[in-house]
Amino acid sequence: MKTLHWMITRLFLPIFLLAVLFFVLVLELVDFFGNLWGYLSNDVSLLMIALSVLYYLPKCLSYALPIALLFASSFTLGSLYANNELIAIFGSGVPLARLVMPLLLIGLLMSAFSFVFQEDVVIDTFKHKNELTQEMLQRRVSYSNTNVTVLSGSQRVIYHADFFNDQDQSLSGLIIIERDPDGGFLRRIDARAAQWTGDRWRLSDVRIYSWDKRHAFLVQSHRDSYVDTSLDVDPATFRRTVNSVDEMKVADARAWIQGLKRAGLPYRADLTDFYNRFAFALTCLIVTFLSTAIGGRLRKNILLMSLLSSLVISVLYYVTQMMAILLAKLGYISPLAGAWGAVILFSFAGLYLFRVARS
Repeated sequence: MKTLHWMITRLFLPIFLLAVLFFVLVLELVDFFGNLWGYLSNDVSLLMIALSVLYYLPKCLSYALPIALLFASSFTLGSLYANNELIAIFGSGVPLARLVMPLLLIGLLMSAFSFVFQEDVVIDTFKHKNELTQEMLQRRVSYSNTNVTVLSGSQRVIYHADFFNDQDQSLSGLIIIERDPDGGFLRRIDARAAQWTGDRWRLSDVRIYSWDKRHAFLVQSHRDSYVDTSLDVDPATFRRTVNSVDEMKVADARAWIQGLKRAGLPYRADLTDFYNRFAFALTCLIVTFLSTAIGGRLRKNILLMSLLSSLVISVLYYVTQMMAILLAKLGYISPLAGAWGAVILFSFAGLYLFRVARS
């Protein structure tokens, strides 16, 4: 059995390495030609382009690993079947599960490697790549925001602004609602505009509504300008969210999501991407499982059919994953279900195919 496992591994590894190089090259070329017109329009130097390609290489490798595993596994088993070696192996009493054990082990190791590689290498290099691309293509990121609602750290003050201008740190169409420690209404402040002074907000054209508990009626007052030391929420809280969980390590992403929750900002999309970080790492194992189940069915045109089957399964997997993530971000399913839905679905599909596979 050890000799058989070594034979499978020896056949698999060269194909896998060549497949990784091929798919990495394809992904690099897609990104390069997608930005080529921008490079030419902005007279970007070859050195800058080469640096961008280098920074993008780890991300391409993380994307290429699952597809390369799928292709190499199906090609290896398909070649054995086409040469009648697989029939001889099964005829000698070796079950499929024991035969493909080295491939499944490699898939598991690649899943572990993918997670560590993503955390230690891909995140930093991909962030540098995005920053460099924005610089080369002269793209400016605006942090101004519209129709934004923020909850203070004490959970007692709610801010709603029609528009936040990040350049001059100002708010327009501001409504502030303050609550007492029990959550009851304390006062409402309407301001035409607000300007950040460095440590608090200065409100202009202000109307203040407060509840007089003693006489049980609403008190209204008007001021041209108003400053209150309690209105000190940081302007950065109103900024349009441009941070991407894909560019954060696990600890930073968890802290970022907790900060969004405390501020009362939308966090479903970021939480879904955070869960997907762990689900994506298992992709290598899932596709290896699927490919070993279907690889023995390929007998003719092994190279073409292996490439075709790997691309079809990869597209189906990623489309299913994207649809589940989209549903989670829109609130139709939970973030956990959105991130792990494709993994669970294709795991059951792999179990079924493995059960009915030729053995």
